[in-house]
Amino acid sequence: MDSVGNKIDIHLGKRLRRRRRLLGLTQQQLAGACGVRFQQIQKYECGANRISAARLWQLSEALEVPVGYFYDGLSEVAPQEPASETEGSGEMFARKETLDLIRAYYQLGERPRRRLLDLAKSLNGEHEAL
Repeated sequence: MDSVGNKIDIHLGKRLRRRRRLLGLTQQQLAGACGVRFQQIQKYECGANRISAARLWQLSEALEVPVGYFYDGLSEVAPQEPASETEGSGEMFARKETLDLIRAYYQLGERPRRRLLDLAKSLNGEHEAL
């Protein structure tokens, strides 16, 4: 049970870190919004400390996501699989380049966003045709 519990804590921490970075918040800023010290956020993010239900609620409010956000993808984390195999596309979202792209995308208006998405899809189509 400890192994499974630890994997859940690590998963929640990764989701927490991903959302915080996506919003461009520092650990200090998030900690201030939740009334804890930034070291506590660090411990949550690495899975060293378990996040209580009440704290998870505060974090979801501060990060503007439903509580269920933190559990997304958890069913893919099988107890017998090593952590490196369960990360998959999650590593892609942890990259600074990906986060910068997402932030820039959402700073665009709706029409430029649609055009950029169409462009990306068309480039992908050209690549597949080669």
